Amino acid sequence: MARLDGKVAFVTGAARGQGRSHALRLAQEGADIIAIDVAQQLPTVEYAMATPDDLAETVRQIEALDRRIIASQADVRDFDALKSAVDDGVAQLRRLDIVAANAGIFTQGRAEELTDEQWDEMQDVNLKGVWHTAKATIPHLRANGGGSMILTSSTAGIKGFENFAHYVAAKHGVVGLMRTLALELAADSIRVNTVHPTSVDTDMIQNAMLYKLFAPDLAEEDRTRENLGARFQTMNALPIPWVDPVDISNAVLFLASDEARYITGVMLPVDAGATTK
Repeated sequence: MARLDGKVAFVTGAARGQGRSHALRLAQEGADIIAIDVAQQLPTVEYAMATPDDLAETVRQIEALDRRIIASQADVRDFDALKSAVDDGVAQLRRLDIVAANAGIFTQGRAEELTDEQWDEMQDVNLKGVWHTAKATIPHLRANGGGSMILTSSTAGIKGFENFAHYVAAKHGVVGLMRTLALELAADSIRVNTVHPTSVDTDMIQNAMLYKLFAPDLAEEDRTRENLGARFQTMNALPIPWVDPVDISNAVLFLASDEARYITGVMLPVDAGATTK
């Protein structure tokens, strides 16, 4: 038997990147998937965000594993839309065991230069969106007799970073939310934990905005993945510039599985030692 046979997982931000990787990894271990993604551009985000075609590709890859998937375009900021997607998925797949609250955005700016729009959009997606995800799924997990909720934070949920005050604040907020939910839901056998990635090799970091921040001294044409790797590596203790999405997915899988059946309220870094520096 696979580790998640017979289980159903809800994954937010599933159109690409870490979200798609989480959905695939959970499906590889037997889970059926309920997936959502905003799949459109948000005003403050400078890199290209996922599209409906990306979400359709996630569906194709899950179905190629002979797993079921109920996918829809929904914004985690819109509680009613999110709840409708969860409720519809559970109605079709008959249960909910695992929640991976992964959806998030990344923007940058010095604290005194951030606009209200940048601050508000960051908090609405990266913190309120996680709360909405928990709020919409708790009744289903409770009805199921328990389950596992994994909230995506960041190394920025453990330590501070220059140029990302709004992001750091949101990701620290996710930790506070996790700790409270772990206490509130323990009696229902619902475990709640956070994962804390370092830089992950996705479009969220592999883009011109972040390359410019890391290499303002280089000409635009020289700000390439190959040239920037050494600078990203300085953030980690292990000699790597970034981790792969599946490295985070394996941590999500562990926390979702019965192998972690008594683990709750825990911050799990997958950070190549970044938070030890």
